[in-house]
Amino acid sequence: MTALIEAAHLRRSFGPTLAVNDVSIRVESGQVYGLLGPDGAGKTTTMRLLCGALEADTGEVFLAGIDLKAHPDDARSHLGYLPQRFSLYGELTVQENLRFFAEVRGVPPEQWQERTQSILEFVGLAPFMNRRAERLSGGMKQKLGLAAALVHQPQILILDEPTGGVDPVTRQSFWQLIIRLLEEGVAVLVSTPYMDEAARCNRVGFMKAGRLSVEGAPEELVQAMQGRVAQVVVRPRAKAAAALRQVDVVQDVAVLGDRLHVRLKPNAPRRWQSNLKRALKTAGLRAERIEPQVATLEDAFVDLLEAEDE
Repeated sequence: MTALIEAAHLRRSFGPTLAVNDVSIRVESGQVYGLLGPDGAGKTTTMRLLCGALEADTGEVFLAGIDLKAHPDDARSHLGYLPQRFSLYGELTVQENLRFFAEVRGVPPEQWQERTQSILEFVGLAPFMNRRAERLSGGMKQKLGLAAALVHQPQILILDEPTGGVDPVTRQSFWQLIIRLLEEGVAVLVSTPYMDEAARCNRVGFMKAGRLSVEGAPEELVQAMQGRVAQVVVRPRAKAAAALRQVDVVQDVAVLGDRLHVRLKPNAPRRWQSNLKRALKTAGLRAERIEPQVATLEDAFVDLLEAEDE
């Protein structure tokens, strides 16, 4: 398949701080790549390097096969970028904002009106085209940001936490738009704090301290955690969690609603249930249920972060 985003060995420092350290990313036509990591991991800096808002100390970026450093304007003409804080002109209407971004992107006057109408229908803002941007909800503002990024029909879309702070219904609607873009062959790079969104991606990369720690298809990363996650229903939960954290096969215990979510160490024996039962019995507790659980991408992510900390 055609690589529309191809970055190799990117490195960027801010004084003594190494924000991006030897990061390589490849995103093909019709793919969505999810960039995950804690705050300060280097996700936003990486995206700014990929769109040319920052210049890398070392490394190469090719957008739609064009060298970003050698031909920045040509390369960026294929790119739509939605930063975390998209700047709207509150006093302008939705349509006026979109016209402004169309003209900035060089969309000819004879094309911008038809193009903006088409984009507004695509993102579901056509009924609100005459509403001032300052009166839009948070989700609508994000959709207008997406519309602005798409107004010149880019092959590549870079989205920096585009659904942060919006409700679940709006997040679902936003992702339906992304899926439709993938069907048109657009390559999407998105950072997200939500594991359910990351699970929708073709590939994900975990970043920490400026490095891509691991990357792969979500199902591949989750597979390594299978057999290492358990659910325990027991009361009182706080006392049970404290007891289970002392078991040598247990890596972590989290209280989730009315049950305990237990992650086991990689070397946990097959009969780990007996270890947990014994610990609870010693604490004077009896579990209603102890059973294995299907691991999630969040389990894999947390496990990776803890392993690196150790």
